Amino acid sequence: MANEKESNKTTPKIQTTRKSIALKLIRHAESGNNEVYSTAHQLFHWGTPDFDEKGWLKYVNDHRSADPGLSCRGSSQAEVLSDYLAPNLAAEASSPVYFVISPMRRTIDTILPTIRALSNDKANLTKNSPNACEAVINGYYHEVEGCHLKDKPEPGMNQHEISSLLDPLELSGEESFVGFPKDPTQGWYAHGTGAERRVDAEERASKFYLWLCEFLDSHLVEDAEDVYDAGVRTNTGRRRTVVMIGHGEFMGYVLKRIVAGFGYSVEHEGVPHRSTFVHFNTGITELEYFGAGRFLVMRSNQTPHLDLLDNSAAMKTGGGLKDGWSYIVPEDHHVLQRGVVTEHFADELDDHVYDQVEALKSLYLSNARRKLLMKESSDLTENVETEASNGVSSDEVSFVARRGLQVVGCATYEKNTGRLMDVVVRPSARRSKIGGSLVESVKTFVQKNCDGKRIVVDPSDAASRSFFENLGFRSNSADGSGETGLMEYLSSMDQEK
Repeated sequence: MANEKESNKTTPKIQTTRKSIALKLIRHAESGNNEVYSTAHQLFHWGTPDFDEKGWLKYVNDHRSADPGLSCRGSSQAEVLSDYLAPNLAAEASSPVYFVISPMRRTIDTILPTIRALSNDKANLTKNSPNACEAVINGYYHEVEGCHLKDKPEPGMNQHEISSLLDPLELSGEESFVGFPKDPTQGWYAHGTGAERRVDAEERASKFYLWLCEFLDSHLVEDAEDVYDAGVRTNTGRRRTVVMIGHGEFMGYVLKRIVAGFGYSVEHEGVPHRSTFVHFNTGITELEYFGAGRFLVMRSNQTPHLDLLDNSAAMKTGGGLKDGWSYIVPEDHHVLQRGVVTEHFADELDDHVYDQVEALKSLYLSNARRKLLMKESSDLTENVETEASNGVSSDEVSFVARRGLQVVGCATYEKNTGRLMDVVVRPSARRSKIGGSLVESVKTFVQKNCDGKRIVVDPSDAASRSFFENLGFRSNSADGSGETGLMEYLSSMDQEK
């Protein structure tokens, strides 16, 4: 019978076909506001000891627009982008090409030459696809801060005004306008109360990411001729393609969620994340979408249409540190704050915390030391019945020092043996007395939860021994020399006894 049951078991088949659709994220061309900020940086010595903040603010306030179009250079970038993108889409993308466009003027002006070129190419039109292009104007895809002038909200363009700009397309109703007011005469930012807060932009990015996955899933249909496994198909069939025209900072918000795969979280409310993506004006990031939130990032921030120009250096704008991108990196006081120590049973650590804790131990505890600790723990607990998760004893308590989501130190205490197994701190955080905070947290835990049980530690070297002596630990070696062997910490009650 056993053999019969084994013979009935089936091994899961390897999925040999992985259908996907092509996705291109493109930042808008240089806008009038991009030009204003670039000029202000130069005039008022941005980022130097001579920076004139008052002059910079006055210039920006006097010249900035709520919803600008393109600069002269931006218009040239849009035309060069069209000269590259339109023939490539005509050759590689099926018809229609699907566009997802921000409602802001600069994104529409950027992609309009490409849409016109595709629409005028009769070879792109078929009986099944009478339109070369279809578009969704998504009100959730606007730039961070929204549409405002000196923090006072502007309504932005309404559905009729956007439709008149995108004259080659037939835009109408809810299918074409997502995230807009129901009244088509109201602007897309009619709900705004001022410049959008960063915390609201993060919430909007999550909403847009969810919409995007649903939108892409609706196009990843099984029986469509233009949806296939591009990794194995050898014919020259054109593929279903989605092109998104957006904004530098908000594209970074979306891409971080794409890379995190539904696991993205905000570290400090209202504060930029530790990392992001940067794009030149008209920079292109290419992805493949396989359904259910699965992406491959194939290329990032590419500018093939600009790279071969005689004036390439002048035409590649908006993607360098001189363009002010460092301002969206969180300031030191957010990420270098004093660590907060929390305690957890070792098998209850969140996955991202557990990964960092194990990486810390792997980096800063020698292999010999780790093996010794593991052996001692095994010898001391071999008769103790415990449950385990992630390969650790449920009797272990982990103390984790974090700055936001970053783990900067950790300690492990065994309740049943009273042994402090390890204390590990990132070298860059040692001046912040993180190690002492971890040990003090262990003392407090033992006092409250273990009836003041003694804490035993085995220092690995003289420096570690000195560290623990300063925290009240004393040697319990038989010869009393105090230079080697175990050390103990006695609670105040034990010392009185």
